[in-house]
Amino acid sequence: MHNIFSPQRRYWLTRTAIASAAMASPWPGLAQPAWPSKPIRFVVPFVPGGTSDIVARAVANELTRQLRVPVLIDNKAGGGGVPAMQEVARAAPDGHTIILGHVGSLAVNPYIFANTGYDVNRDFMPVTLLAKIPSLFVIHPDVPARDFREFVAYARKNPGKLNYASAGNASAGHLAMEYLKLVTGTFMTHIPYRGTGPALTDLLAGRTQVFSAGTPALLPHIRSGRLRAIAVGTPARLPALPDVPTVAEMGYRNFESVQWYGILAPAGTPVEIVQRLQQESAKALQSPATAERFAGDNATIGGQPPAEFAAFIRGEQAIWKDIVRQARIKPD
Repeated sequence: MHNIFSPQRRYWLTRTAIASAAMASPWPGLAQPAWPSKPIRFVVPFVPGGTSDIVARAVANELTRQLRVPVLIDNKAGGGGVPAMQEVARAAPDGHTIILGHVGSLAVNPYIFANTGYDVNRDFMPVTLLAKIPSLFVIHPDVPARDFREFVAYARKNPGKLNYASAGNASAGHLAMEYLKLVTGTFMTHIPYRGTGPALTDLLAGRTQVFSAGTPALLPHIRSGRLRAIAVGTPARLPALPDVPTVAEMGYRNFESVQWYGILAPAGTPVEIVQRLQQESAKALQSPATAERFAGDNATIGGQPPAEFAAFIRGEQAIWKDIVRQARIKPD
């Protein structure tokens, strides 16, 4: 009979205990504490008040409740989102720093900046698409145009007279307006701001005349009459604005411009954490509060697995690479 305290016995008891603990762990083989173990920093590369900030905060509120740790929004505006992306690319890949990516930072910046200091496809891990937000095209009521056709005619007759505002270089609004200029053969001067909020302030005051942004930031001002909606960038009209035509139906076939937003983590973040973050984000998007908020903005909710978001980004890069070349979009 073997002594239960023999070295051989202790060895096998230890091996069994370690194996049992590994099987019970939610992340088998993960050599780090369970995630999340501290507050999560959610970087948004724009100032508060714009569509990107609204989307991020809606999701962050639900993630905070679900994960039981604070998910803190950190607005890092400027430089077309490049500085914010640089910072997150260098962050510890432990799932406690994530960033809100969008059409500009993921699909356009690689083609308009000579050197961003990071590779979008190599230095980040796509987590999930959060939402697609319709792009609206609005003008200040002082512009002598009642609808889209009159606006295009006026812009063609007065090249350079109209100034269009944007939330900054490579922002979704900047890209939408450059795309519109390309297809309509018009010229307007780009005035970049540090976010949707400052851009809207000058637009409402009449210091700029044209703007494109998502529904969350613009619908209240359209409904109050302070801005005039002339077109939407979606393939079909929006239920919230049934009388506002699409750009495509105005004779510019296949025109489509939507804003989209998703979550990315630094490259090297454990796959298990990325998957958990995607699952929790999908759950957050389906919560009654978030679903109601996005439905009111005619948004399309995401939540797909990381591989689908990665494929979506590649598709958008192919589309915008061609548009950047044709429109000669450059950082101002």
